[in-house]
Amino acid sequence: MVNQQSAFTVTAAPFWHSGRTLTGDMYRLLLVLLPAALLGMYRFGYDALTVLALAGLTAVATEALVQRPMRQTPSAHDFTALADGILFAFMLPATAPWWIVVVGSATTIILGRMVFGGYGGSPVCAPAVGWCVLTVSWPAYMDLNGMLLAWDLVEPLSDLKYFGAESVAHITPGSLLLGEHLGALGASQSGLVLLAGIALLAMGRVRWHIPVSYLAGVFGTALIYWLIDPQLYAPPLFHILAGTTIFTAFFLLPYPSAAPVFRIPMLLFGLLAGALTILIRVYGIYPDGAPFAVLLANLCTPLLDLIQPKPFGGR
Repeated sequence: MVNQQSAFTVTAAPFWHSGRTLTGDMYRLLLVLLPAALLGMYRFGYDALTVLALAGLTAVATEALVQRPMRQTPSAHDFTALADGILFAFMLPATAPWWIVVVGSATTIILGRMVFGGYGGSPVCAPAVGWCVLTVSWPAYMDLNGMLLAWDLVEPLSDLKYFGAESVAHITPGSLLLGEHLGALGASQSGLVLLAGIALLAMGRVRWHIPVSYLAGVFGTALIYWLIDPQLYAPPLFHILAGTTIFTAFFLLPYPSAAPVFRIPMLLFGLLAGALTILIRVYGIYPDGAPFAVLLANLCTPLLDLIQPKPFGGR
């Protein structure tokens, strides 16, 4: 009698469990963003709370509604949809009308995630998709100067775009860090967002390669333009602290499934996105092009991931 059982059994190798869970990662992400959200609510009032709550609720509800016809198990409990909704809300004006918030948050989930199967399958940063769709479709409602007329402050990148470097020469790095200017609801609080990003690095939630290389790309490209004509172009530190640069470095570019996974590709990815950010700000029609740069860099991720380390023992 011939033994029909195979002599070899091929299975997945055993793995150590790190103790991290997807839900835990989302908890930590929302927790580190809480101070910036509270400062945004302090500066912009009840409107900021409304935008945050509506964006988060819409994201969770949209995911649940789309998962039903897709016959997927509801996953609201992992808080990934809520996190994407909050990240999207951070890039909005605090006075954005409710329908803009709803449309943008729903777009974030549908076009940014569900058309690719859900969280973990998207090749692009979902919150950046929602922001870009709104900015292209309804630019008047995404204009920070136009939507925040009740505050007697300036929006640094808009002033730079329309009035030149002299108009922002009086803006100090300290005021940019403290958020003493007009800006997106949470992304403009550069100091607190930077602390939140450092906290993610310390917790191992984000690796340093993408944020550091992105900021280096922004600094280096802005430095080239500034050296060419300091009267026309703003200094590199201004570009790092103004707009959504810090927020992009730690929360949009390292978006899971949309960023490279190897070290050299991550460094190239960050440098590319940083250079694109400055190029869009200098030559584009939008004052802050960081989310557009994120999506363009996402398109290069499959190519960059072809740069892989040599396997052990390989030639």
